[in-house]
Amino acid sequence: MEIRIGRLFTVTLVSLLSLFGFAGHAGAQAYTFNQLYSFCSATNCADGGFPFAGLTQDAEGNLLGTTKEEGANGNGTVYKLDGTGHETVLYSFCSDLNCTDGVWPVAGLIQDAEGNLYSTTEFGGANNNGTIFKVGTTGEETVLYSFCSEGADHCTDGQIPRAGLVQDTAGNLYGTTEGGGSGTGDNGYGGGTVFKLDSSGHETVLYSFCSEGGAKCTDGNYPYAGLIQDAAGNLYGTTWEGGANSEYGGTLFKVDNTGHETMLYSFCAEGGSKCTDGAQPSGGLIRDAAGNLYGTTNFGGTNGLGAVFKLDGTGHETVLYSFCPGGNPCKDGSVPSAALIQDAAGNLYGTTEYGGTNGPDGGTVFKLDSTGHETVLYSFCSEGGSKCTDGEGPLAGLIQDASGDLYGTTWEGGAKGDGTVFKLAREKACVDASRSICK
Repeated sequence: MEIRIGRLFTVTLVSLLSLFGFAGHAGAQAYTFNQLYSFCSATNCADGGFPFAGLTQDAEGNLLGTTKEEGANGNGTVYKLDGTGHETVLYSFCSDLNCTDGVWPVAGLIQDAEGNLYSTTEFGGANNNGTIFKVGTTGEETVLYSFCSEGADHCTDGQIPRAGLVQDTAGNLYGTTEGGGSGTGDNGYGGGTVFKLDSSGHETVLYSFCSEGGAKCTDGNYPYAGLIQDAAGNLYGTTWEGGANSEYGGTLFKVDNTGHETMLYSFCAEGGSKCTDGAQPSGGLIRDAAGNLYGTTNFGGTNGLGAVFKLDGTGHETVLYSFCPGGNPCKDGSVPSAALIQDAAGNLYGTTEYGGTNGPDGGTVFKLDSTGHETVLYSFCSEGGSKCTDGEGPLAGLIQDASGDLYGTTWEGGAKGDGTVFKLAREKACVDASRSICK
């Protein structure tokens, strides 16, 4: 499984059984739900709030992430959570005059071999159109690039980066911006970019979206998600809108190291206005050893509330699952917004922002096996009534440590309603009924 996302390692999951003590299938691997942290636990929410992004884990087992809001200055944080559940804010944004250090980090982090962290902020910076930043091991922040440094109002170098970064062996950083670039976009201000930032801080726009197709933006429009990179240096990603079939369909694309873009798939190719093949992918992709790409769409599918898809090397797309087949309240989940992870048996795991057994707004963790059978592994909002003290709305995907434990975030819910970090601890598998031989 290729997922080159800096130090965000390739994840391999095992089957899940029960979360929060709920019953599962006999013989399956069991997990126990633990809430590791509820944000806004500190005075004035100095510890951060509303984590939109997922997590990464360092060599010591600490969890690292970002919160979009709160912190010392109310505009987001970079944080660390150790194995005891103690949270440390490594950096609070808008610490500089006019927030030139960045505002609203909505993407996850990558880490280099020296322990430095890299990501983006949606706004702030010298031109208030977003930044690429680095946080060093002692908590000092450096803005590596401020977007909209070129092109005046049109921001030909890109603007509003919503996704994280990938890094190659030479230290170059690659990512996407939602807007800007030299394409016209549907608002005249650009359809977004794929960019490269070298180690000297020089930014190059590798591709500007909405460079083709007029209002439809047949080459794609608004890349919300980040990128993956193959061994040859090709970059793969999604756009939330654009494509050959509908201005709101979305696309899968490849950009090679010369900046040439290839449209791999345009959504809304099936089902007319229903887009049974999926519509509007906001999450990134994963790529297996055979070169197949997997991901999710926010909408579309047979029931209009999201799908899991596969794209093979010939460009053939298959919908592996359409959410909400039984109608509202969508107990199987709805609106999947994050990338997937895949285990050695080919099972896919992910999250949905909404749906589940506890009402329309909780969200789920799900498994999709190789036959297309979906199992809801956990439904959020299982505790705390309207407060959802166990968490609500998992926007990001999951990571796994060496022991097989899973970690993720919810952007709302928790004790204060400002989001959570959670862990699904894998129960040991026992060889005999006495549980005397377990590993």
